[in-house]
Amino acid sequence: MLARRDDRPRGAATRILATMDRDLRGSPLYQDIEAYFRRLREPAFGRISGAADPAPSPDGRWIAFTGTRIDRLEGSGTTRIGLVGMESGDVREITGGPNSDRSPRWSPDGRHLAFLSDRRTEGEFQLHLLDAETVGEAHPAPPVDGSVEHHAWSPDGDRILLVAAGRGADRAGAEGSGTTNADVDGVPSWTPTIEGGDDTGDWRRLHVFDLADAETRVASREGLNVWEAVWCGGDHALAVVSDTPDENAWYGARLALIDLAIGSEQTLYRTGRRDRQIGLPVSSPSGHRVAALQAVCSDRAIIAGDIVLIDPSSGDTSTVEPGGVDVTHLAWRDEDRLFFMGIRGLDTVAGEVDAETRASTELWSSDETCGDWYPTGAPTAGDAFVIVLESYERPQELAVIREGKPETIASFAHDGTASLTERAGRLERVSWEVPDGLEIHGLLAVPAAPGPYALVVNVHGGPVSAYRSQWLMRSGTVPLLVSRGYAVLMPNPRGSTGRGQQFAEMVVGDMGGADAQDILAGIDAMVDRGIADPARIGVTGGSYGGFMSAWLVTQVPDRFAASVTVSPVTDWYSQHWTSNIGAWDADFLRADPACPGGAYFERSPVMSAGQTRTPTLVTAGLNDRCTPPGQAIEFYQALRAAGVEAALALYPEEGHGVRRMPAMFDYFARMVGWFDRFMPARSSKGDGETDR
Repeated sequence: MLARRDDRPRGAATRILATMDRDLRGSPLYQDIEAYFRRLREPAFGRISGAADPAPSPDGRWIAFTGTRIDRLEGSGTTRIGLVGMESGDVREITGGPNSDRSPRWSPDGRHLAFLSDRRTEGEFQLHLLDAETVGEAHPAPPVDGSVEHHAWSPDGDRILLVAAGRGADRAGAEGSGTTNADVDGVPSWTPTIEGGDDTGDWRRLHVFDLADAETRVASREGLNVWEAVWCGGDHALAVVSDTPDENAWYGARLALIDLAIGSEQTLYRTGRRDRQIGLPVSSPSGHRVAALQAVCSDRAIIAGDIVLIDPSSGDTSTVEPGGVDVTHLAWRDEDRLFFMGIRGLDTVAGEVDAETRASTELWSSDETCGDWYPTGAPTAGDAFVIVLESYERPQELAVIREGKPETIASFAHDGTASLTERAGRLERVSWEVPDGLEIHGLLAVPAAPGPYALVVNVHGGPVSAYRSQWLMRSGTVPLLVSRGYAVLMPNPRGSTGRGQQFAEMVVGDMGGADAQDILAGIDAMVDRGIADPARIGVTGGSYGGFMSAWLVTQVPDRFAASVTVSPVTDWYSQHWTSNIGAWDADFLRADPACPGGAYFERSPVMSAGQTRTPTLVTAGLNDRCTPPGQAIEFYQALRAAGVEAALALYPEEGHGVRRMPAMFDYFARMVGWFDRFMPARSSKGDGETDR
């Protein structure tokens, strides 16, 4: 039996209370957090400390990649194009900014390297080219309106395809929400933000850059929004498109073949279901075969599901689900072999599909992983492929996988990563059975000291997403909490990726229902196993995890000692009418906000805020268009009206989540202080002592 809230420990933990003053920079806790990140980051100041988007050269000698640089504890860092020799492992920065350079792409003959940079105007990325055979400055292509998000070389290497987002276009929630670049030169700061009418700045358009004449032209028609595109042969583009540019439109987008000479399009494929999306299109070198992913998605740019193979000449389609893998990445090796990566359970998997027979072959599986939101990689010679390999214990490294075995090319470990590893405890796989007999999987991070521990349940966003064993677990929340003596449970309840589309769609029409019970059963399991102290259970999470950390405390009022909810949904009615993805909640709730009662009322945490007694810290970014800050304000006000201890932190320069230093230090100080106050970790150093 879990302890009631009034029985929970207090005492010495109040000595490290994070005050709710506006400026925490002078507090010991804030300084502890800043010192923690300084130990992690400072040893790598002045050099590349992480990698993404590896691109092997056509001759297999080099790997170009997007390298992360953090030179001071401000902002979110910058990126540079890095180059590493496949044999030597020597890493070089081959671009110098200013601002950020990213997304390297080799020309088919390997003579040129194209990349994107916002060196001219911060936040507005444009195409640049490097001559791979000589050392020199990058050459900018003629700028296009807006910011380039995707680019790809034509098969003959004479042209480059560009997808550019207008200055008012929405950024995906996975990218932090907000808009691509809404600033307009010469307009006073007091002028209003306007929506309505036909705002051409909201659109994403297709462009073609011709290297011979150094000119760029628009290649998609007016009234067509292009979300992503690749070459399909030499005269067409394979694209995910919609007839309007709003984020809602992506959920019903279709796969089309665009004639680049005249800009007309032919629809190749529609999912035919609002709870199935299409994304990640790829074409074989000749354009005679194309493929894409079809999946249940809750966020644009985060897709994991089944492979759809399409014959563009006949329109014939077939679906491939290779060996229980939710596929997250595709790339053609040649006309017949389709390389893929994905998730199966808690494992990362790579393989190939024979497009002729539809048979799949597994090349590698591991409890380690690669990629940011989901696994990605780049095929190279033979059956090999290149990834950015990482795990909770392994800092990022560039690696090539040959015959199922990883070979490190270059590691980004340093004294700072070693310092973190010493404090981050260990990560374990856990599972538990829920009342309906389903087995739920998760990850558990625990300190080196023996338990039982104060347990923080960290719920992932989405809800269609998944925890994997990643360095820093993406945000840094988990190793920070573990370093201070907390255990952290990361459940993958129904609706998560890695268990097939049927498992993912279990959350559709039941958000906050059986998936919430999966999480509560996981807490019971941790208590029964002696891992968690029943009097010290907390919950946190961002986005859908923010919804869940608000929802759970209203459904089981005496179970949680504290909650920290980040960028939450708390009122599905106002979420629908103020968010830029209102159509999504109607599909996933399977309800109509215009009808009284139903899921919009019953699954809104604000409607049952009076049932909880759990102290709750609510945070949000004022620039969030995905889960607008009004959601946080509503829940805070509802809690206060019910007499529940609550605090609200709104970050004026942040969007969907808190991602930039030093605002990130402030957020972590408030989060840690909240848990320390209401459910102290009681580390082996003694009650209330911090990890300096």
